[in-house]
Amino acid sequence: MSDIEMGSAPGDDFIYDPDQDPEEKRIVRKNYRSLAKSVEGQQANPNDYTAEELTNRVHQADKLFNKVKGPQEATLDSHFLLMASSMGAQKARAMKSGSGTFDIDDFVSKLVTYMGGRKPSEGHPTNSDDEGNSDDGDAPLNWEKIGRKALAKSRRVPITGFMLGPLSIEQKKRAPAKRAKLEKNKDEERKPQELKEEDISRSQNETTKNVATLEAILQGEGHAINIFRFIINPNDFAQSVENIFYLSFLIRDGKVAFEMDTGEPIIYMCEQPTDVDYAGGLKKRQKVFEFDMATWRRAIDVFNITETKIPQRPPAKTRLGDKWYG
Repeated sequence: MSDIEMGSAPGDDFIYDPDQDPEEKRIVRKNYRSLAKSVEGQQANPNDYTAEELTNRVHQADKLFNKVKGPQEATLDSHFLLMASSMGAQKARAMKSGSGTFDIDDFVSKLVTYMGGRKPSEGHPTNSDDEGNSDDGDAPLNWEKIGRKALAKSRRVPITGFMLGPLSIEQKKRAPAKRAKLEKNKDEERKPQELKEEDISRSQNETTKNVATLEAILQGEGHAINIFRFIINPNDFAQSVENIFYLSFLIRDGKVAFEMDTGEPIIYMCEQPTDVDYAGGLKKRQKVFEFDMATWRRAIDVFNITETKIPQRPPAKTRLGDKWYG
């Protein structure tokens, strides 16, 4: 679509106008949709739609474009031109030349001859009304010559999609990446070990055994003792924490009493309360004991603890299936 065919000068009728009459915009949109619908309905069978009919639709779009003042109407115009150019390309591919189909190689050969790339042969004569004579075979192609011919038909600049070189070259499409299949070696496959509830067991009932050990040691003391002097192992922080855990069972059951005597925490063996004692008003109280490594080290320094009251225990072992883990 050229400005000459539309009968208007460039830039005169293509000014954005946000205050365009709404009724005029509605009519423009309606006509564009009607044109697009007429072309879209023939895309499945482009041979039933003649080149003259397609040209008439394009001329109608040219006239409508004179009334385009906004981006929405311009979008409808570009959509219609896209469909029209697509149908034109389909008709060009199906175009007949004599008894055969359209020969791209022959077309390129004639085009090169016309631009002076080679001397015309008897089968490819040049037009006598073209400007200038054909050059010899060593001269560069005269693109201006074919440009003047194209300019008489359209002033639209070709997009980059048409700049792929010779017409026989097809644009390459990237194939989707295929994921490599993981090949498994059946010889290296191992079935997960099935564990049952009876398979998970301790080497011994550590908690019951160690609680009884602490009770026997505290009974052997025969008097109240500072809780830090009793539970701290100066050589093993982890076992000191375990000692507090085991001692908590004795205090919970009422076998060991915990008191603050002149600001010093002490523990001692006591008579275990009965249900009568609880019925008489005796209540259980719960205390939270914070014990970290800093407290452990400070207690060792303050109370000068060099030996542990509770013997060092060997690491506990757990059996999972047919194996033991420490």
